[in-house]
Amino acid sequence: MKGPNYWSVRRHKLIVMVLDLEEMEDLPSNKIEGFRERLEAMFPNMQSHRCSVGTPGGFFQRVEEGTWMGHIIEHIALEIQSMAGMEVGFGRTRTYGEHGVYNVVFAYAEEKVGRFAAKVAVDICQALIDGKSYDLAPDIQEMREIREEERLGPSTGSIIEEAESRGIPWIRLNKYSLCQLGYGANQKRIQATVTSETSSIGVELACDKEDTKFLLEQAQVEVPRGEIIRRESSLEEACRYVGYPLVVKPVGGNHGRGITVNVNNYEDALVAFNAAKVVSPAVIIEKYIVGEDYRILVINHKLVAAAKRTPAHVIGDGKSTVKELVDIVNSDPRRGYGHENVLTQITINDLTLSILKGKGYTVDTVIKEGEMLILKDTANLSTGGTAEDVTDIVHPANVSMCERISKIIDLDICGIDIMTTDITQPLADTGGAVLEVNAGPGFRMHLAPTKGLPRNVAGHVIDKLFPQGTTGRIPIIAVSGTNGKTTTTRLIAHIVKMKGHRVGYTTTDGVYIQNRLLMSGDCTGPASAEFVLKDPTVNFAVLECARGGLLRAGLGFKNCDIGIVTNVTADHLGLKGIHTIEQLAKVKAVVPETVLPNGYAILNADDDLVYEMRRNVTCNVALFSMDENNPRIKALQRMGGITAIYENGYVTICRGEWKMRVMKVEDIPLTYGGKAEFMIQNVLPAILAANIQGISIEDMRAALETFIPSPSLTPGRLNLFEFNNFTVLLDYAHNPAGMRALQKFVDSMKATVKVGIIAGIGDRRVEDNNEMGSIAAEMFDEIIIRQDKRLRGKTEEELIKMLNDGIQMKNPSIKTTIIPSEREAIKFAIKNAVKGSLIVLSSDVIPEALNLVKHFKELEMHGQPLVVD
Repeated sequence: MKGPNYWSVRRHKLIVMVLDLEEMEDLPSNKIEGFRERLEAMFPNMQSHRCSVGTPGGFFQRVEEGTWMGHIIEHIALEIQSMAGMEVGFGRTRTYGEHGVYNVVFAYAEEKVGRFAAKVAVDICQALIDGKSYDLAPDIQEMREIREEERLGPSTGSIIEEAESRGIPWIRLNKYSLCQLGYGANQKRIQATVTSETSSIGVELACDKEDTKFLLEQAQVEVPRGEIIRRESSLEEACRYVGYPLVVKPVGGNHGRGITVNVNNYEDALVAFNAAKVVSPAVIIEKYIVGEDYRILVINHKLVAAAKRTPAHVIGDGKSTVKELVDIVNSDPRRGYGHENVLTQITINDLTLSILKGKGYTVDTVIKEGEMLILKDTANLSTGGTAEDVTDIVHPANVSMCERISKIIDLDICGIDIMTTDITQPLADTGGAVLEVNAGPGFRMHLAPTKGLPRNVAGHVIDKLFPQGTTGRIPIIAVSGTNGKTTTTRLIAHIVKMKGHRVGYTTTDGVYIQNRLLMSGDCTGPASAEFVLKDPTVNFAVLECARGGLLRAGLGFKNCDIGIVTNVTADHLGLKGIHTIEQLAKVKAVVPETVLPNGYAILNADDDLVYEMRRNVTCNVALFSMDENNPRIKALQRMGGITAIYENGYVTICRGEWKMRVMKVEDIPLTYGGKAEFMIQNVLPAILAANIQGISIEDMRAALETFIPSPSLTPGRLNLFEFNNFTVLLDYAHNPAGMRALQKFVDSMKATVKVGIIAGIGDRRVEDNNEMGSIAAEMFDEIIIRQDKRLRGKTEEELIKMLNDGIQMKNPSIKTTIIPSEREAIKFAIKNAVKGSLIVLSSDVIPEALNLVKHFKELEMHGQPLVVD
């Protein structure tokens, strides 16, 4: 899970593992000898797991009393993530609805770590059951390494955390540090600490140390004497010109790569030159400035933080070796692997060995007491360095200089490296100098300095990108329910587009940006929602949210402005652990539960399960009903609430008890003169959403008049094709409730013969397909049974039998023909159509069926025989 979901609307990052306990279903923990003791010995810190008991040690109490292995695996998965430095605590283990099968649900910090923890937790539990030893250390280390590969860096992470705290939504755009803040047309982007507002020229300048130094010299900024060379033959002369001691560094380097400091002779300069050449073809030979290393952070041309940096080092105690001293330093709980803690552990690598060799030391040398031994040649925190906050003591002249530098180089976020003996005095007085200007500077040293006051530097980035409390959001209307979702979504998108918005919307047949189909297929999951929200041209989103995507990964957004639930009827039951209509309602309820506090949940007052959803929302509630006298509607109206009703032939919006008639139903093309009652039900939440969004009655009316049911505007939803001698009606009715609604419409149509082309659906229950067959037997004079392209786990024979059984229960004598191919079934029906007949096609692959019927219509228009190969 990556968004609001069935298991938790507020905890988005969850692993859901379907676990079959097999024979262990009959062996809870208290029936396995020594299990509790082995578990406690391996995980003593599980004493803090309270579990349902609610007190420390509660989980072990449950194990002692007897609990199932799915529950234990949940706690193991949580504990091993915590042992790897990722504190997570939420977990649930619930039955999947099949004997011995459970949903094991637990939180994760990084998705790949969570998946790894799920698999490992099962292995660990099996070892505990079998009484076998298990080495946790390799798994813990692998989780740490996976986290470091997958996580956002500390700088990017701090900006994201600050954005979240201000209600600004975000999306990670790649596996690195490119992130989007805000949605659609209001989005900004960051890549580490480079923003979409950062000057590309400024970045180019900062990456070219030669140009940076030239511009700073021209602006009378103190910089060290230096020269840039490209060939070894120029090295000796450059060393003489600059004078020892030297700093040798690549022109295009960053993060300390290829830099060698305090070079005092030509031989060392040659080694340093070759190291720098690995990083950049051009190399800077620069005067080594004596002093301490300071990093100044300037954001939006204001100094916001300053830190004194010290390279990784140890202090001798007169008895410990270098290696032992490093181990002592690394035992500091603030130090961790990679970026997991405030400080990074010091590693002894080739560079360290080279520095030691230069001093005549090895890792086994005992350092005399009080001696400070530098182990790296740069002060980066990522190599074990430390930082001390000095923001409040920087001399005003240095503050002014740094803010001026940010404008000279034209960087909205920049890190300025200064070497000076005293940052409280102007550089001109101390002989200090500006060494570098960095684009994309790291924030870690300012967020969590080793010493001094932490600075919320990320807050200044957000202040710049989203001034005056803006959040970068665009209006989002989310639509869920069993039937009517797609038509409601399309109608709302049409109304909003008519008002002038640039709309992106998702449906069961594709993703549309400004009515242009950009992705085809069932696009009602989180990936499709993100597709719309990532599009920089979109300033209004209408998102259909189906059960499949919700159960697979949750919603593709954290909050919406309006959440609509059209209805809840039995559909897809028995899949993904959802076996009852009440469970299905809980899935659909995720949408209204994510509505922002000042937004609206629009609920069907005629549906008991939908109406009950109001109890768990934290937003305003608006209701719609086909009955103006519905007591639930009347109660909300008396409270001054907003409702939409069907009354006296009109669709009407009520503010309190005041009625605002929008349009006569018979004049709304979508309702086919008011005959399609279920289409009226789709219109009501749409006009309610439009009213809440401030769209006028006049604009709604204009949109309703121009929303014509057709293959282009409502593909597969009551698409009517009038041929010379017969009529074809194509609809997506795919469950009993949908078929009942379609039946009412078909019953209102006159025809000499009514022919139905229907199919059994593989991911529906037997009783659902039986009922579909029975309804068809009531609706039609003849039935053609075809097959969906996707059988979804059933065989053709099974599905045909299910439908036939339902048909036989209702009308054993009805003429029934079996033609598995949908294309051949349509051709057969049209070829054998009698004058005045109605052919009703319930299709699942809408585009193919539509194209075939439209092709027949074109043949007729051109006077050609209705024959297709």
